Amino acid sequence: MKLAGKIAIVTGGASGIGLAISQRFAQEGAVVAVWDINEAGAQKAANELVAAGGKAVGFGVDVSNRAQIEAATNSIRKQFGPINILVNNAGISNYISFLDMTEEQWDRMININLKSVFLVTQVVLPDMLAAGWGRVVNISSSSTQTGSPKMAHYVASKGGVIGFTKALAREYSEKGITFNNVPPGFVDTPLLRATLSDAAVEAQIQSSPMKRAGKPEDIAAACAFLASDDAGYITGHTLSVNGGRYFN
Repeated sequence: MKLAGKIAIVTGGASGIGLAISQRFAQEGAVVAVWDINEAGAQKAANELVAAGGKAVGFGVDVSNRAQIEAATNSIRKQFGPINILVNNAGISNYISFLDMTEEQWDRMININLKSVFLVTQVVLPDMLAAGWGRVVNISSSSTQTGSPKMAHYVASKGGVIGFTKALAREYSEKGITFNNVPPGFVDTPLLRATLSDAAVEAQIQSSPMKRAGKPEDIAAACAFLASDDAGYITGHTLSVNGGRYFN
């Protein structure tokens, strides 16, 4: 129970990697606020965590909307107290040739994948500063480390997440707050299955060093470590969880 007594927000927490992180945090004793643009999904996930013996609450939140972020954060504070842990996981992904990419598609990717990290972190950070303790874990992408065709907007947004993480790690290194990021490799999630065909998924698996896709639980384990006291001397770090796709 390494996170007992902590209050955590997990964005995009209703499915895939976010759901696995929410489940792991609840198992480790944290109160988990599951945020997702799918409000019914967030509430369902939270109810399942409670049924399994955890403490959780679900919120429908568009993480690119400051007003919704502030409302949900204030609600958590009133119910449970100040926030100690934040995982910025919410994001979108798609494939499109660079020359076919529209400005609207670029802006949407940046708003959801990068601007949201700025917004949520800025709203939550005062709680951590007041406590002199906090953990922020941002989910980036191994695509920023290797490059990826037809994903310039996605790679740029996730590359920004890594830079953002390092900048805040420097800025708040004396305040008891750590900022780290986890770039997942090829992880089998509903979003992945909706994006790629079964044949494409299998091809990726066969080309990977471990000859398997990652599991959401693999990412959750890394996040649980970075959110714990065990990682108190780690900040500004990129913890690659990718099955050997990219060596730091």
